[in-house]
Amino acid sequence: MVHIHHQHGHSHAPKDFGRAFAIGTALNLAYVIAQVVFGIVAHSLALLADAGHNFGDVLGLLLAWGASYLSKTRPTPRRTYGLGRSSIFAALANAILLLVAVGAITWEAIRRFYSPGEVAGTTVIIVAAIGVLVNGVTALFFFSGRKQDLNIKGAFVHMAADAAVSLGVVFAGVGILFTGKHWIDPLASIAINAVIVWGTWGLLRDSIAMALDLVPSHIDIDAVRGFLEQQDGVTAVHDLHIWPLSTTRTALTVHLEMPTGGGDSFLHELCEHLHHQFGIEHSTIQIEQDSSACSLTPDTEV
Repeated sequence: MVHIHHQHGHSHAPKDFGRAFAIGTALNLAYVIAQVVFGIVAHSLALLADAGHNFGDVLGLLLAWGASYLSKTRPTPRRTYGLGRSSIFAALANAILLLVAVGAITWEAIRRFYSPGEVAGTTVIIVAAIGVLVNGVTALFFFSGRKQDLNIKGAFVHMAADAAVSLGVVFAGVGILFTGKHWIDPLASIAINAVIVWGTWGLLRDSIAMALDLVPSHIDIDAVRGFLEQQDGVTAVHDLHIWPLSTTRTALTVHLEMPTGGGDSFLHELCEHLHHQFGIEHSTIQIEQDSSACSLTPDTEV
């Protein structure tokens, strides 16, 4: 039997979003403080709801930022894969945090339907309009990396959703200003929550899938198996596993039955092809000339 480990030192995502995280966190934290102050002054649940959501995003940005840093740490004898999975847990925590906030805000919005209270429409419009700018600019910081890294996607989705939500608050303020109907404010809060749930659901689904070691959605495991079976000298493939090491890196292990054996050059070339064709950065391949001796053959595999 021959084992070979092959790992690429880079990922498909941009290498460093530290500056984007720093600026985005600072902008959103300042805006949250402004929303809380003016939401209390204006008696606007819509502003306070959006402030709660934005504060969740500040925490989410901090989680994603920390995980992005930890995922770049080198392996150790105890942490043999490094801390790449911290980015997966950060994305999952981010999604859960937002959904919990949605529940609390929805409950308060329903209560406000029975006692809407006075709302200063002009203040709501001004503060929310600033939010459209702040969140829109922050979303642009993460635009380029949204397709390669679930953490970056989470930051982008939340900031883009926040911009849309703030725009909704602007419309609520205009409605209150021109109609005097204060129930528009809790209605806007519920609409905000619907946008948050819609924008967060995909993040929650993907982060749970990664946490459970499901095959990444961008990889077709049947195509990988077929590619391996087509290699010269390979008579069978078994014990194939593909799972995420982090939000940007994927690992593979597999047993190849090759009665004539396979050399190091074959293995290295195969790993290169797996990387470039399927985006698998970390491959471990076991060559078996006599598969009957393997305890993980299809008949005995658990």
